[in-house]
Amino acid sequence: MLDRLTGLEVFAKVAAAGSFSAAGRALGLSQTMVTKHIAALEARLGVKLFHRSTRRLSITEAGRSYLEASERILADIEAAEAAVAADRFEPRGLLRLNAPVSFGTRQIAPLLSEFAQRHPSVTVELGLNDRLVDLADEGWDLAIRIGSLSDSSLIARRIAACRTAVCAAPSYLAARGHPRTVAHLPKHNCLGYTLSRITGVDRWAFGARGEIAVAVSGNLRANNGDALRAAAIAGQGLAYLPTFMVADDLRAGTLVALDLDQPTVEFGGIYAVFLPDRHPAAKVRAFIDFIAHRFAPEPPWDRDFVPPATGALATA
Repeated sequence: MLDRLTGLEVFAKVAAAGSFSAAGRALGLSQTMVTKHIAALEARLGVKLFHRSTRRLSITEAGRSYLEASERILADIEAAEAAVAADRFEPRGLLRLNAPVSFGTRQIAPLLSEFAQRHPSVTVELGLNDRLVDLADEGWDLAIRIGSLSDSSLIARRIAACRTAVCAAPSYLAARGHPRTVAHLPKHNCLGYTLSRITGVDRWAFGARGEIAVAVSGNLRANNGDALRAAAIAGQGLAYLPTFMVADDLRAGTLVALDLDQPTVEFGGIYAVFLPDRHPAAKVRAFIDFIAHRFAPEPPWDRDFVPPATGALATA
């Protein structure tokens, strides 16, 4: 079966050129193939598109009507192809970006004004949640993910380290004492994050590879780090959190990073992930390049940060 779109192109070219042979030369087709395309169109439509004679080719009334529709269709297709091609080179359109709640609120949202100034033709839709979204099924262009990546079908770019700290408010440490080793942690009120295997509700991991497991317990567990941070600042207990959440509190002194005998675990890294595509849209490339530049060579929350003496927050 001959391609219907090519048939439209052949028909429009024949009408413009006034002959099958001239249309064939313009399209790089043989006259025989041009004839087959026109014959297939006429058979499908059930009408004659051209009057043919040995000396002259003229378009029929039905052909003129069909030509108007064909030219509109071909123009729309050309415009659509041009728009898609432009999206590969010029950042524009709607960028649907998904990020974890705390990281998106604290580290992504404040940068969006600067990104908008640099790329005024891009509109960002920021979705915030802590579950792993399905980029294809839910229509996200890009997602920020923290920790070890398990979905190998996605393209990932590491944009920052994700360092961590065990911290507490000065008021808690004054009342309950300052733990110096991980062995002391079970005696303390440890606030648990329900979505993490590293800083969970009953086990915290330490060591360069997370090989040291410490049994912990506490009177608060939550699926959002900001809730644990707020509770820790209020003096409720110890929290094991990424530094992108607590670095400002540690600088301000509202939280204190514990100097333990074992280093905390780095959360694998912070990544921008997107669906595999040989030519990702310019809006996707532009945003990844933008945040990678803003977070290099060290993310802003860790700049000028003094880690505990054990080196728990040193780059792995």
